Amino acid sequence: MPRYEYRCRSCGDTFELSRPMAESGDPAVCPAGHGDTVKLLSAVAVGGSSSVSAPREGGGGGGGGCCGGGCCG
Repeated sequence: MPRYEYRCRSCGDTFELSRPMAESGDPAVCPAGHGDTVKLLSAVAVGGSSSVSAPREGGGGGGGGCCGGGCCG
């Protein structure tokens, strides 16, 4: 179930709620009982790794393009 972050306008507290996506826009009450809250926009973090290999020694770069780095034509 997705988690949504909210901020209370009355006390400034931020808190999270787990709720279905269909209820993401429903009003939320802060843990202190205040009802004047706003849903915060959250950044999505995507994990993973990538590796970039260095050009081979003695080789001239290379590149993309339709020919894989060679001269077209």
